[in-house]
Amino acid sequence: MHEFGIMEAALETAAQKTRAAGATQIHRLKLRVGKLSGVVPEALQFAFDALKDKSLAAQAVLEIEEVPAVCWCADCAAEFETADLKYECPRCHQPSGDLRRGKQMELASLEIS
Repeated sequence: MHEFGIMEAALETAAQKTRAAGATQIHRLKLRVGKLSGVVPEALQFAFDALKDKSLAAQAVLEIEEVPAVCWCADCAAEFETADLKYECPRCHQPSGDLRRGKQMELASLEIS
């Protein structure tokens, strides 16, 4: 389960940012996880619960925002969501190779003190 490695890195990054701000405790972490990132939100939550006690986030809450897969259709000049790996525009049915969102994994925000 690679989510443990991802969560270790996220907690370390959060701890570095917390210390840099002169704070000592993390109250909330918000992560943005793309639908096509390969990260399973439930496994990420499990990893957080298992790892947080040894970090500045021992009493923190993890919030995971799932980001849908969004493509750009050059023919229609419009964005569209896709639920699978077929990036076909629902309007004109042309394939799109321009995935705009959905693969990211980022630390979106922290609440610290």
